[in-house]
Amino acid sequence: MSGHSKWSTIKRQKAATDAKRGAVFTKIGNQIAIAARGGTDPATNSTLGMVIEKAKAANMPLANIERAIQRVADKNAAVLQEILYEGYGPGGVAILVEGATDNTNRTYPEVKLAFSKHGGNIAEKGAVAFQFDRKGQIRVKGNGDELLMQALEAGADDLQEEGAESVIYTDPKALAQVRDALKAVGVDVIEAELTYVANNTIEVTDKETAGKIMRMMDALDDIDDVTATHVNFDIPEELLG
Repeated sequence: MSGHSKWSTIKRQKAATDAKRGAVFTKIGNQIAIAARGGTDPATNSTLGMVIEKAKAANMPLANIERAIQRVADKNAAVLQEILYEGYGPGGVAILVEGATDNTNRTYPEVKLAFSKHGGNIAEKGAVAFQFDRKGQIRVKGNGDELLMQALEAGADDLQEEGAESVIYTDPKALAQVRDALKAVGVDVIEAELTYVANNTIEVTDKETAGKIMRMMDALDDIDDVTATHVNFDIPEELLG
């Protein structure tokens, strides 16, 4: 698929070795609290159901999950606001930063500093987002023609193989339906979520630039209020060492 970035794979590899488990739980907890606004029952709120699956995959305790859901009913809890910041990194790469915060006066300066400290800059609303499309994304185990046919029959738009796994793309509104259809025919679904997919990809070929980009992405990821990042770059594995 044109424009697909491997940043999602890089993030998953990093998360697997991330010792800051509390920070991971904070981010997922915020996502659960946001999703629960659409209903606190995951059986009828597919978005909440998918975030809860993500939480369980990260070994988030059930008590933490339930506490995040109950924030919707807690009048004393700080109100979370969904945010989307746009910016450019070293080499002109485009970056979208999703977050959930109870204080934008705290979050915006933190995000802006992460950009500027590492050779990037935060941009005005709309300056970057037009380079991305909102998509449903389902990561599954396996690949091959049979899986492609199963995905298309389930209503998917596209599939891209990534080693022993595949990433399936859907219309945002069809995400839950396609995921459930894939599960019904025995496909091993790893995760499903809404994401932003770049229309075009910039391949980073300079090691110094790659290092600056990765340091900037690390700085953004270290911000508790940031729940996801979306990029338009690919960095060859040999430049990540």
